[in-house]
Amino acid sequence: MQHTVVERELELRLILSPERSVPVPARLNYRSDDPYAVHVGFHINSEQPVNWTFARDLLVEGVFRPCGQGDVRVWPAKVAGRTVVLMALSSPDGDALLEAPVPQVSAWLERTLRVVPPGSEGGQLGIDEALDQLLAR
Repeated sequence: MQHTVVERELELRLILSPERSVPVPARLNYRSDDPYAVHVGFHINSEQPVNWTFARDLLVEGVFRPCGQGDVRVWPAKVAGRTVVLMALSSPDGDALLEAPVPQVSAWLERTLRVVPPGSEGGQLGIDEALDQLLAR
């Protein structure tokens, strides 16, 4: 089974305070062989990017309304007349609030939804084929 990768480079803003933010280059990544997840790599001043993985549904819903709990929360907002999506990420290493432009995130999400439509994710996992092979032995 051939898998598809949908990537997008974009610049996010790391919110440091209500008055201050800094740009953070990021890469959005979606793989049809991991159909429920989105992967975000943040390119900060380190050798390796900081990677986060969370449910694609969380990001899709977060573009329209607040959602999530715990380590990842996502919600839409207006900032200086621009529509953005905010992502609050928490880990034992610290917390971050990131701002992403909705037009770019939405366009990327639409591409992922064309590759694997909502509700069809389970068919991408190859479980039926693996069971067939296992039971054929």
